[in-house]
Amino acid sequence: MPEISRFFGIVIKMYFDDHNPPHFHAEYGGQQVLVDINNLSVFSGRLAPRAMGLVIEWAALRQRELLEDWQRARALESLQKIDPLE
Repeated sequence: MPEISRFFGIVIKMYFDDHNPPHFHAEYGGQQVLVDINNLSVFSGRLAPRAMGLVIEWAALRQRELLEDWQRARALESLQKIDPLE
């Protein structure tokens, strides 16, 4: 699963040809969540509240880029790195 971003110990990944809805995986401290890109809601898993807040803040800023990478992943094309939260 390609890593598309990393910040504050949080790793963001996206699978190739993954199931709908469009989403990404965020990992931190041995925990993982799946976040719907369209509405930025968690539909699987759990992260510590502070880490979850950072993930949602980052995703809100990068939503267009996430959707573009989702389309690339569905087409089995190379994914683009997305700038981290600073």
